[in-house]
Amino acid sequence: MTQETISARADAVHRAAAAAEQLATGASGVDSGEDARPGYRAIRESGLLRALLPRDAGGFELSFSDYTKVLETLATGSGSGALGFNMHNVAIGSLCESSGISLPPAAERFCDWAFAEVVHRNRMFASATSEPGSGAKLRGLSTTYTREDGGFVLRGEKSFVSLAGIADYYVVAAVSAAGGQDEISHFVVSKDDPGVRFGGIWDGAALRGTETASMTLDAVPVGADRLFLGVEGASLFKLVREPHWMVAGYLGAYLGVGESVVRYVTDFVAGQEKRRDSAVVRSQLAELVVDLHAARAQVYAAAGLIDERRGSLEANTAVHVAKYLIGELVPSLATRAIRICGSTGLRRSQPLERLLRESVFCSVMPAKPDECLDYIGKSVLGFNMFHAHTVDW
Repeated sequence: MTQETISARADAVHRAAAAAEQLATGASGVDSGEDARPGYRAIRESGLLRALLPRDAGGFELSFSDYTKVLETLATGSGSGALGFNMHNVAIGSLCESSGISLPPAAERFCDWAFAEVVHRNRMFASATSEPGSGAKLRGLSTTYTREDGGFVLRGEKSFVSLAGIADYYVVAAVSAAGGQDEISHFVVSKDDPGVRFGGIWDGAALRGTETASMTLDAVPVGADRLFLGVEGASLFKLVREPHWMVAGYLGAYLGVGESVVRYVTDFVAGQEKRRDSAVVRSQLAELVVDLHAARAQVYAAAGLIDERRGSLEANTAVHVAKYLIGELVPSLATRAIRICGSTGLRRSQPLERLLRESVFCSVMPAKPDECLDYIGKSVLGFNMFHAHTVDW
């Protein structure tokens, strides 16, 4: 590891810690419906939108392992803020990973444009994949595109679009209106493009700070230069081979939520002599710590495999193992924390009440627990995990 890499990592983590402090000050209010924009301004001003971009484009060029740690740090301030930031990187992560690879001219131009938008204009990207009835799965999309006037026109409805109205650009998944459900393409649209509309912010039990809403694409014109990497029909096949952005991006964020739970319980027990002096309570707290350490080790191991052997069966399976473990653990940590802290922890004024509500959402983020187990089971039984119809995406 070069000194430049070590310095970039330290700088990014320092910036994430500073942004996390700002996010933490407004986390409770944002969860109750207050404006989430100040938190995202803090993330923009931190420079972290450039975290994954190559150095020669003006970025930090963080590894996936380093990015996971940045997400974990941000999430200790706000799970919503970390998840929103992750959606920016879900949208552009594959571009950043193409650094150093010889690309066709159209793909090179697309990358240069996207990187310049982030570095020189501080633009934020987001992903617009989920649809009513099909969730985040690419197969079965109803949003379509047609070729018109030297470019494309998009029509459809998206649901659960994070950073709705906050991000500047949205990477939209669509299928050709001419047919071919496996041939999915992605296009970049601006929030200000004609025909783009957002619905009201989703009124969920938690994570309102992700600013999630529906999105309508009413005959939105898109230039040929906004076709993602200049390639049609390859999105599903890319996802099947390298699913880490759709699955592993959540790992760091929920690891941070789990860390917040354990920190709260530790401070709570330390501040109450009776609980601190109880061997039973100390053992209960220790179990939380042990479980979190074990999950962190698996998450870091999966992130390391992405860095070393991205797209390999070993890395992809490890990602699904880690997602399953985190999805099961974080709600358990929050529930057990309530048992230790008692009814005080459920007061609205306490962050544990919010963390409890946030924790359950890890299980509904892709891939869901049953999908993780199905992937793991198929992989160990020798199924071809690189065939588009083996994995339910």
